[in-house]
Amino acid sequence: MSYILALDQGTTSSRSIVFDGGLKIAAIAQEEFPQHYPASGWVEHDPSDLWATTAATARSAIEKAGLHATDIAAIGITNQRETTLVWDRKTGKPIHSAIVWQDRRTADFCAGLRDAGHEPMITARTGLLADPYFSATKLKYILDHVEGARERARKGELAFGTVDCWLIWNLTGGRAHVTDATNAARTMLYDIHKGRWSQSICDLFDIPRAMLPEVRDCAADFGVTRADLFGREIPILGVAGDQQAATIGQACFTPGMLKSTYGTGCFAVLNTGTTPVASTSKLLTTIAYQLDGTPTYALEGSIFIAGAVVQWLRDGLKVIRAAPETQDLAEAADPAQDLILVPAFVGLGAPYWKPEVRGAVFGLTRNSGPAEFARAALESVGYQTRDLLDAMQADWARDGAQPSLRVDGGMAANDYAMQFLSDIIGAPVDRPQVLETTALGAAWLAGQRAGVWPGMEEFATGWAVERQFTPQMDDAQRLARVARWRRAINAVLDA
Repeated sequence: MSYILALDQGTTSSRSIVFDGGLKIAAIAQEEFPQHYPASGWVEHDPSDLWATTAATARSAIEKAGLHATDIAAIGITNQRETTLVWDRKTGKPIHSAIVWQDRRTADFCAGLRDAGHEPMITARTGLLADPYFSATKLKYILDHVEGARERARKGELAFGTVDCWLIWNLTGGRAHVTDATNAARTMLYDIHKGRWSQSICDLFDIPRAMLPEVRDCAADFGVTRADLFGREIPILGVAGDQQAATIGQACFTPGMLKSTYGTGCFAVLNTGTTPVASTSKLLTTIAYQLDGTPTYALEGSIFIAGAVVQWLRDGLKVIRAAPETQDLAEAADPAQDLILVPAFVGLGAPYWKPEVRGAVFGLTRNSGPAEFARAALESVGYQTRDLLDAMQADWARDGAQPSLRVDGGMAANDYAMQFLSDIIGAPVDRPQVLETTALGAAWLAGQRAGVWPGMEEFATGWAVERQFTPQMDDAQRLARVARWRRAINAVLDA
């Protein structure tokens, strides 16, 4: 029983990965599910899709690895964060679609919170901004728009959870209504300093405490699976939101270490140690992980559109058939053209936090084609990351050169994108041997809790780089390109 099953429930697909005793991947199963856009700026998932695809890929991964449930020591879970679900405790049936982290329907309400002067209190307690991104206003929306929901919640009939909580509920057959500190910290309802749900914020949003889950460490007992799911009960021993799990998987255990994950969005996380750092640059103060009752804090910058810009090239413009094509296209682009794409399709995240702005392309000519769009799309991710790192430097200044940036996620496999990233930030970019760092982080939490995987120090020593990208762009060119990007950003903000 030295194998660990990691359940990685993401924004566009669910994946399950079996890791062996040497922390190597034994099998992967993945299944996409539909995205629903009921109105402009709204994004929803069918909760049954999240559960069904997770369960199916878990069974498939175990089968692909040639294993049985008796070989699995524990399960670790990582998940898309902030996505909000509410369900009936007796029937287990959701009362509304899952409202996805990308959803902007509560933007006007958040503006009202800021106008009324509530944001400083929210930020002081949660480390977050009053933004539709987080779970609290999504939960309020459901309680406001589903008839009788708030009264049922007060009676204890309804349960709220982020995706991890929803999966645990279904895995355990409704026996466990629990979450971990990293997911709780993203709800805008959790006091990250006191380590508990904030009554004052719950009162502000009229959210009954009775519907909130119990919060545990990232490595803890989250219950056991129903025996009928996999053939025997399997303990769930590790949980972390996807970006925190990636931070763990990248072994960023020392203050000052920095990782950036490129999935649907981009998320840079800087370990700041056991003392939370308040941001003056519109970054988020959050929990990187919590072990043995002690939280380790982080500064986080969130970009809403990273890999999603490649999906736009494929599904919207239809200029590529598959994401890997962007590398060859970008390398073949006309060097005389310098398109700048600001992919504010659902607004801008950190450090701007402008949900109402929309995207734009600058520098178009009659010769601009698929290659130039592909290059601009990949470079937009580098530019946005530069914005995040500049903000982190302002909040938490460090002496000496920018440390290397550890990267992961689907876009990290794109050599052009990673080389440009190194060029534009002026620092090395380290791509690890194991790109599945999000799943690896969740698996490590469960594996070390189960006693079959190494502790923190040995795990960190085993982290290895597959390729390091170093800056090839001179300082003058870098500064000129950053200045052009900032002009494009300002134009979008002023539009």
